[in-house]
Amino acid sequence: MSTDFDLDRPWRVDPRVSVRPEPFGALLYHFGTRRLSFLKNQRVLAVVRSLADHPSARAACAAAGVTEAELPAYTRALHALAQSSMISERTVV
Repeated sequence: MSTDFDLDRPWRVDPRVSVRPEPFGALLYHFGTRRLSFLKNQRVLAVVRSLADHPSARAACAAAGVTEAELPAYTRALHALAQSSMISERTVV
């Protein structure tokens, strides 16, 4: 699967999304699209929750302990979340 997700851009959880932690990871609900997404583990939840605290998605992944070998899987997950509007690129001022 090829993605055009840019790990080096700044991202955030979309303001219309609610994040509900669960033992398996989390549920994300988008109030605008009424879509539901599942995060399958705690580390991906940590990445998603910390996106706005880091200058890039790559930095959020590194801070959560994602290894270089794991990065392609996390890139695919973040790409899917961006495609479903759960996360959005943020504007840096």
